[in-house]
Amino acid sequence: MLVAFSVAPSGTGNADGSVHDAVAAAVSVVRGSGLPHRTTSMFTEIEGEWDEVFDVVRRATEAVQPFGSRVSLVLKADIRPGYSGELDGKIERLEAAIDELGGGSSLE
Repeated sequence: MLVAFSVAPSGTGNADGSVHDAVAAAVSVVRGSGLPHRTTSMFTEIEGEWDEVFDVVRRATEAVQPFGSRVSLVLKADIRPGYSGELDGKIERLEAAIDELGGGSSLE
């Protein structure tokens, strides 16, 4: 399964609203998990089996808790039994389809 999630604290007391320290704590949990993952400006994607992925999401959420009075978690899952390597596979198929349409690669 693939899970895209975003976790952030609120009630941090930071005048600028910055949450990068809390997000760094969450991403450190993901990176330490050993599961395939990717972090972008808005979400972290992680790939694995149900129990292992949700354990990492839980631990990442717990890592954010000390940074504010509450935590917000946004999660989207793609559950496709029998498939692995989809973190990159989905992007590769998308880029191939764009190339077939003559649209060029946005990853260049």
